[in-house]
Amino acid sequence: MTDTPALPPIAILGAGSMGGAILHGLVRSGLAAGGVTATNRSAAKAAELEGLAGVTSIALESQPTGNTDAAAAADIVLVGVKPAMVPDLVREIAPALRPGTIVVSLAAGVTVATFESLLGDDIAVLRSMPNTPSLVGRGVTGLAAGTHADGAAVAVVRRLFETVGTVIEVVESQIDALSTISGSGPAYFFLVVEEFTKAAIGKGFSEPDARLMAEQTFIGAAALLEASGDDPAELRRRVTSPKGTTERAVAVLQDARLDDVFARATDAALERAKELAAGA
Repeated sequence: MTDTPALPPIAILGAGSMGGAILHGLVRSGLAAGGVTATNRSAAKAAELEGLAGVTSIALESQPTGNTDAAAAADIVLVGVKPAMVPDLVREIAPALRPGTIVVSLAAGVTVATFESLLGDDIAVLRSMPNTPSLVGRGVTGLAAGTHADGAAVAVVRRLFETVGTVIEVVESQIDALSTISGSGPAYFFLVVEEFTKAAIGKGFSEPDARLMAEQTFIGAAALLEASGDDPAELRRRVTSPKGTTERAVAVLQDARLDDVFARATDAALERAKELAAGA
């Protein structure tokens, strides 16, 4: 527990994988003194969240007005349903929201303008882009303020997302670009671990040993990077002895133009984000 001010009542509408991650972060932080109400469509999903300290878990199949009930009692409402479901949900809860309520989107590709067109001027809207390491409290969340979100609204939502990791405030036009780095980035990392594991198996190691080596090498390198505070290029140079084995391996990777590969990968992700925003 820290001296950070407690958070007001929160509703998480659609507490699936990402909404659930944020919910667990809030519970771990001890900051959700105002309580959290979480909704899910099924009783089975809702049951998974029952018993969490300070959490009221609602199954919409047994309480059809659950989203509206939760939104009406909250000062901050997180919208975590699938993007295609967002407009209908916002229309449903809009009449129940009290002036001054903060609505935060977790939905990829849904703009602030979409929310603001369905809500009144007395509702602050923010758009967020968390990533999956939020599940273990090491997430990166991009946060963009809407037209009616003042500094106080941004500050309280920032505190909320800091319970699951780091927050980067950006203008909304940067949210899609941010998603290509922090949003998709974990998949890039997991892919590299997969391929590194295959390389180890190809050199005669058993699958369990290969996976252990690959995973712990990258986890350890990330921990060293964080602990040292040094630039990654400097840490790489320290590992890369002149005329040594690592130098030759790195040369192969550089010849493969990894800079171009990552640029093209993030460009492709950004193009798809724009397609999603356009409804494609």
